[in-house]
Amino acid sequence: MEIHFAPELEAKLNDLASGSGRDAEELVQELVKSYLDHDQWFRKEVQKGLEQLDRGEFIEHDDVVDRIEGLFRS
Repeated sequence: MEIHFAPELEAKLNDLASGSGRDAEELVQELVKSYLDHDQWFRKEVQKGLEQLDRGEFIEHDDVVDRIEGLFRS
C-alpha cells in the first residue's frame, strides 16, 4: 500500500518519528493500528449502549441532572 501525505503532515510525521527514534513508516503503522483499535472498541461500546436502550436500561435526563446537582449540594 502506498499513502501520500500533504507536505506539512509528512514533515510533522518525520519530526515525531525522529524524535521518538522510529522511522515514519513504523510510526504511521502504530498510529493507524491505534486508531483502528480505538474505532473498533468505540463501535462495540455504542452497540452495547444501543442494546441497553432497547432493554430499557437507561436513566432519564432529569434524573441525571438531579443526581449531579445532589453531588454539588452535599
